[in-house]
Amino acid sequence: MAQNNNTLLHLFAGGCSGTVGAIVTCPLEVLKTRLQSSGITLRPMFQVQLGTLNGTGVIRPGSGTITPPGLLQVLRSILEKEGPRSLFRGLGPNLVGVAPSRGFSPPSVLCLCRAIYFAAYKKSKETFNGVFVPNSGVVHMSSAGFAAFVTNSLMNPVWMVKTRMQLEKKARGEKKTNALQCARNVYKTEGMRGFYRGLTASYAGISETMICFLIYETLKKRLNEARFTSPNSETEKGASDFLGLMMAAAFAKGCASCIAYPHEVIRTRLREEGSKYQYFFQTARLVAVEEGYSAFYRGLIPQLIRQIPNTAIVLSTYELIVHLMGDSSQ
Repeated sequence: MAQNNNTLLHLFAGGCSGTVGAIVTCPLEVLKTRLQSSGITLRPMFQVQLGTLNGTGVIRPGSGTITPPGLLQVLRSILEKEGPRSLFRGLGPNLVGVAPSRGFSPPSVLCLCRAIYFAAYKKSKETFNGVFVPNSGVVHMSSAGFAAFVTNSLMNPVWMVKTRMQLEKKARGEKKTNALQCARNVYKTEGMRGFYRGLTASYAGISETMICFLIYETLKKRLNEARFTSPNSETEKGASDFLGLMMAAAFAKGCASCIAYPHEVIRTRLREEGSKYQYFFQTARLVAVEEGYSAFYRGLIPQLIRQIPNTAIVLSTYELIVHLMGDSSQ
């Protein structure tokens, strides 16, 4: 019974931590997805105006390499042409749930995703501790990889719909597709397989999660050792301890994102509607040949701005809730 309560605790802690910061960081995710897409390279950045006999001008694309717009240019374009609300496209699939009733709001999809991840991570960590050296790097990487595999397999249809919504470009005043309409369109045009586009890239992205948790757990262990060896050490964790965990999580996520980021670009391309991208390696080859290797890192800046603080908040909130609710294994 105690084991079941322990699992429920990690489900609850993971769910609560996953919802913190989701709404605030949504605009950065939209910008990242737009920068990753292939459609953004279709418009030349430099143009030449040629005069004609009647005095009018003809705009023609300039020669040379097409340069994709930057973060601020994409932001300005969205605000001018689509309106501020478009910066929150795709938030619906993250926060799907029954309307609050009598002051209670059911868990959102994002909450469920984080809950599944942390519960799977905790259970697999206990299992791998009995196979490998307890709390070693192999245990942390294996646990993180297994949890990411389970979460990606279950949640890919939701993230697929979210990406399609974020890539949709409609002018101010035009009716935008909601999550249910988008899901129906995917099913109608591509069938059930359409909901799993980009899953191979998500599996490739498991490496990012493994790297992140390996670094985080290593730093967490070092912080705990430093706390207990300090002459003024206390048995109870204080605010400085959780601040240290936030910094550790931020550093771990930053390193992992920079190393494994190309899978994000490939995943977005695979999820584009009616695109030429079909498979993981075929997409990687097309991007490299047509746009160069730098294209694999488009959108990295908004990704880091969004993910580093978000991961720091999620992991530290998770640790805090587990600590307050009294799990002695932490």
